[in-house]
Amino acid sequence: MQEQSVQLEHQSRVKEYEAAVEQLKGDQIRIQAEERRKTLNEETKQHQARAQYQDKLARQRYDDQLRQQQLLNDENLRKQEESVQKQEAMRKATIEHEMELRHKNEMLRVEAESKARARVERENADIIREQIRLKAAEHRQTVLESIRTAGAVFGEGFRAFVSDWDKVTATVAGLTLLAVGVYSARNATTVAGRYIEARLGKPSLVRETSRFTVVEALKHPIKVRWTSPSLEERVRDIAIATRNTRQNRGLYRNILMYGPPGTGKTLFAKKLAMHSGMDYAIMTGGDVAPMGRDGVTAMHKVFDWAGTSGRGLLLFVDEADAFLRKRSTEKISEDLRATLNAFLYRTGEQSNKFMLVLASNQPEQFDWAINDRIDEIVNFMLPGLEERERLVRLYFDRYVLEPATGGRQRLKLAQFDYGLKCSEIAKRVKGMSGREISKLAVAWQAAAYSSEDGVLTEAMIDARVDDAVRQHQQKMDWLHGEGVLDNEGRPTPTKGSAPPPLKAQEVLRPLQEVPSDRSKPDGTPV
Repeated sequence: MQEQSVQLEHQSRVKEYEAAVEQLKGDQIRIQAEERRKTLNEETKQHQARAQYQDKLARQRYDDQLRQQQLLNDENLRKQEESVQKQEAMRKATIEHEMELRHKNEMLRVEAESKARARVERENADIIREQIRLKAAEHRQTVLESIRTAGAVFGEGFRAFVSDWDKVTATVAGLTLLAVGVYSARNATTVAGRYIEARLGKPSLVRETSRFTVVEALKHPIKVRWTSPSLEERVRDIAIATRNTRQNRGLYRNILMYGPPGTGKTLFAKKLAMHSGMDYAIMTGGDVAPMGRDGVTAMHKVFDWAGTSGRGLLLFVDEADAFLRKRSTEKISEDLRATLNAFLYRTGEQSNKFMLVLASNQPEQFDWAINDRIDEIVNFMLPGLEERERLVRLYFDRYVLEPATGGRQRLKLAQFDYGLKCSEIAKRVKGMSGREISKLAVAWQAAAYSSEDGVLTEAMIDARVDDAVRQHQQKMDWLHGEGVLDNEGRPTPTKGSAPPPLKAQEVLRPLQEVPSDRSKPDGTPV
């Protein structure tokens, strides 16, 4: 049993030895594989380094070739430039040499000609002096004979004229009449020119007028007057009172119109003049200040010209606050102050020749004397929903429907409910003036013209409306930031401003109280 145990131990040791040998073989194989992998990696690195080195050498060789080629090209270019410079220098030297030779030859020729001419003149000096003496004697004899002949003729004529008393009298009378005629014609022309300028000429301050002038007659023999139905109701009551005043040769009342820009103040003045049968003239307050010292003369000329109108003149002053500012608080120039005083002098009393209509966005800046000359105040507010819808429909018809149905333009209109779209737009453009709505309609037309097929779609209209609303809101934000408008969109009162003016309905109420025997412009009784 001990022997068996020893043998078993021996066998187990043999197996352990064999296992160790096998393990050693596996470690040897692993180590060989690891060494082989390292060898392969090293060979790969060597190959990569060799390839990179070869590529670097190739690039260097290419760069050297390019550098050598560039040097060769530069050398060739330098040689060519040197060759061109040498050729140019040779050509210039040749030209200079030719010019020098030509100059020398010319000098030699001139010198030879001068010597030959001097020799000839020395040889023929006696003949030349004799010719000069004969010519001088002949010229002197001719002049003396001409003087004797002229003296004899004039002397005979003067003696005959003096001896004939009738001729002397007729000559003196003719000269006297000629002088009187020239003097009379010059004065008559001056007087006629001043009369024509006062009657037919337009003053420099007047921008636009409905009165007949020579220039307008040549440009427009027939003046077409267009009446807007949307404004007929608005101007009717004031127009009736003004028309009756003109017919009865009464005194006109001065009106102040104030409100945001684009609310129709200028159009109101034109329609008022047309309905009342008066002429109108439009001037801008911003044109007065640049005239300087000539402003007083121009202002008197405007009122003198207004007094010559046989139908009565409606003088509309747009942006009147530009030169009718307060004299006590505003820093205005002496020339503008003198012009303002001239305006106050000519408007101190009511007239039956002209009617004054002022328009302003800031009436609180007026001088108090201007406020004293105002008889009626009209507040032009922004249009409400109903007015905006009428305006949208009016401008949609004018700038979209009429061009689309005319057939002469490129504009086309897609199919959608136009009336419903105009009502929606009127609700979206709250706070916009009539001018902004008209510009929006023009933007629709431009959008159609800028499209490829020229078709105005509902989406294009909505896009333009969104842009207009956004821009209007930006403008309102600017005004709120400057303190011009309050949070409700109304003008912010300033320190020392006049009390809030009456609304248009309050102003029109006294104008409606006219005699019942008067008639409206269309012939119907009031």
